[in-house]
Amino acid sequence: MTNSPLRILQILRSPIGGLFRHVVDLSNGLIELGHEVGIVLDGEFHNAQSDGLLNEIEPKLALGVHRLDMSRLLSISDITTPIKVRKLASSLGVNVLHGHGAKGAVNARIAKSKKSVALYTPHGGVLHYSPKSTSGKLFRLADKILLLRTDAVIFESQFAQREFHAQIAVPKCLNPVIHNGLRESEFEPVKANIDAQDFAFIGELRQLKGIMILLDALVNITNSNGKPATLVIAGSGPIKKQIEARINEPDLRGRVEMLGVRPAREVFTLGRCLVVPSLHESLPYVVLEGSAANRPIIATDVGGISEIFGPTSKSLIEAGSKEALQNSMEKFLKDEIAAQAEAATRKKHVKETFFLEKMVKEIEAVYNLALNKGKSGR
Repeated sequence: MTNSPLRILQILRSPIGGLFRHVVDLSNGLIELGHEVGIVLDGEFHNAQSDGLLNEIEPKLALGVHRLDMSRLLSISDITTPIKVRKLASSLGVNVLHGHGAKGAVNARIAKSKKSVALYTPHGGVLHYSPKSTSGKLFRLADKILLLRTDAVIFESQFAQREFHAQIAVPKCLNPVIHNGLRESEFEPVKANIDAQDFAFIGELRQLKGIMILLDALVNITNSNGKPATLVIAGSGPIKKQIEARINEPDLRGRVEMLGVRPAREVFTLGRCLVVPSLHESLPYVVLEGSAANRPIIATDVGGISEIFGPTSKSLIEAGSKEALQNSMEKFLKDEIAAQAEAATRKKHVKETFFLEKMVKEIEAVYNLALNKGKSGR
């Protein structure tokens, strides 16, 4: 490394899903490059998997883990927490504030001082809020205003960059696309167990993940043995009870198993085909992980999923269509050999494009570019 070690705060709201996985991977990679890193996150959110990841990385975080108030919706903490982050950054001698998601970015950019730079990775962020909602309108306006305090916007997909340019603004600062990356070990193939269910869903249990459409599509599908098709669901979230009620109705009773939060590679062994029926996405890790593990995947054509699917993107389906989803699920069950051949093609593309060391070094380069621009402009 030719530049001096940096002191970096990674700032996010909820330590869940792909966003948190990205922060942990990035932090570990930066630490390996000799930088000092800390993590700032919401003080209220806890679950076993997130706490386990934090406990694992915390001893390596020279700048520590700091839990502060960060509400998902608009609240007084949007004023008070950035002040606390600014004081924290000053006391720690931080020169890079990297905000992830809508609230992480608000805190990073408001907390920025003359001695630091602020960067923003949306991860969907504000674009997940309806542009017609009060929160969506306010967050978009805030994003546009806060671009004046932004030294770089790092987009995790070409899709995210295009949508941000269209819905918010074209940033005058640095705004590269840097794809998420996977560890070498994640390219080890995973095979489904002999007693695996037909399909698997992994993700946060939210409406935008399309889980209710998946359940409706499953109803009339039979597998190669002539039996009703089955599904495992891994994850947790706000519509968990709604899902539990649906799978206990007569047409699905006994066909769907709720696993709770589980590691993705474990779930890959429990279902023969991964289904990602999302209505909105940015660049979902579960699709990257499933592709790297050589698993067949059915996914909707949203966000940056087509960038992951690459040469197999013609198999992506329309979001929100129960009929398209049902047809693809039935097609898989009729010809699993063809689905596995497509998975092998997709894995090759992902291995050539999405790897962790590349992601970390490219983000490190943006940090240094932003700092150098800031120094020349002061």
